[in-house]
Amino acid sequence: MNQEEIIEILTGTGAVQKGHFVLSSGLHSDTYYQCAKVFEHPGLTEKLGDEIARFWEGRQIDAVISPAVGGLILGFSVALAMGARFIFAERENEKMKLRRGFKIDQDERILVVEDVITTGGSVREVIEIIRENKGHVVGLSCLLNRGDKKEMAGVQVHSLVSASEKIYKPEECPLEKQGLPLVSPGSRRL
Repeated sequence: MNQEEIIEILTGTGAVQKGHFVLSSGLHSDTYYQCAKVFEHPGLTEKLGDEIARFWEGRQIDAVISPAVGGLILGFSVALAMGARFIFAERENEKMKLRRGFKIDQDERILVVEDVITTGGSVREVIEIIRENKGHVVGLSCLLNRGDKKEMAGVQVHSLVSASEKIYKPEECPLEKQGLPLVSPGSRRL
């Protein structure tokens, strides 16, 4: 699949939303990507997971980890395509942690998978968890990269789509100044 085909999937499933949004990062935008609208279609999710897995082909990956909630379904799909173990980190007292008995073995080779990256705060926390547990971060993949980042925390970033919509600090947001209603659709309510 190429980027145009993936954008068609995002648009066709209603994942691309327009308005005035506060993102999980706290930044504002006129565009929100509700990837859950794509992930409610298992066949499409499987294709996206296969695309990410294909990019990392030939590299040893023992496990895939995703930050909860957004990256869970895509991360699982990637792990399934790779035949790798899947785990996730989730917030506890505002900090990403491994729970539910998940662990990372020393020298385990791990791929981080997220749905959307804007500032990369959640994935940085997940990368730190891997390093604290003496695992090896092979790379980071996402469906959508809002900042066109090529590297994050010393890790290669691979994205299926790069988005170019503007993001704003709340105090600089023209939508805020226009008085447009603010919506917080993400997994972290701000």
